[in-house]
Amino acid sequence: MIPRFFCPPPLAAGTDLALPSGAAHHAAQVLRLRVGDAVTLFDGEGGECSAQVAHVTKRAVSVRVLERRAVERESPLRITLVQSLLAAERMDYAIQKAVELGASAIAPVAAARSVTRLEGARAQRRVEHWRQIVVASCEQCGRNRLPYVHPPCELAEWLLRPSESALRLLVSPQAPQSLSDLSSPSGPIELLVGPEGGLATDEEAALLTKGFRAVRLGPRILRAETAGPAMLAAANALWGDWR
Repeated sequence: MIPRFFCPPPLAAGTDLALPSGAAHHAAQVLRLRVGDAVTLFDGEGGECSAQVAHVTKRAVSVRVLERRAVERESPLRITLVQSLLAAERMDYAIQKAVELGASAIAPVAAARSVTRLEGARAQRRVEHWRQIVVASCEQCGRNRLPYVHPPCELAEWLLRPSESALRLLVSPQAPQSLSDLSSPSGPIELLVGPEGGLATDEEAALLTKGFRAVRLGPRILRAETAGPAMLAAANALWGDWR
């Protein structure tokens, strides 16, 4: 398999460029790439470029961009995962798998029972960390567009924002209907998942008044970091590119 690396835009055929430090370290120290080896580059704005390693040292790798190809691997479903803040590793897992499963955006929100609270510089550091997870996941799974990571906010604040979603879903073990009971949506989807301790009763009520529809994922109660990826997989199987 040809290695894939994210490079900030723009990428243009016929140019030489240095890989970002993290990608260079991986290319030189982990993959042991050598001059002449083929790589694939993408800039997150669609399409990808074939390239060839031109120079390698222990700390730097330069490549020559050969050709840009209009390759897309995006899901036809535009799903924003509205994920209640989880403990660090669980949140990382939820975001990583959401990217692999085609989410177009991730919106971290602080629910009443979220064990993690973020603000100020700590919130910014966490967002940058999540964006690096997005980049690494896209490198791995072949996506050429980077899902957007919204800055974290309170759940109540998110609900005050205007929504263009054709379908707003709330994962709830007690819901009377499942995803298969719904018709294929004609526009963007919002998928909201609660924190480890679940959503408070008043939060669920507020979500329902904002047009969210509660759906269940079978008879078993999934962990908070599993529910979002499971729902994304089910949506792709029913309405997306898994059919």
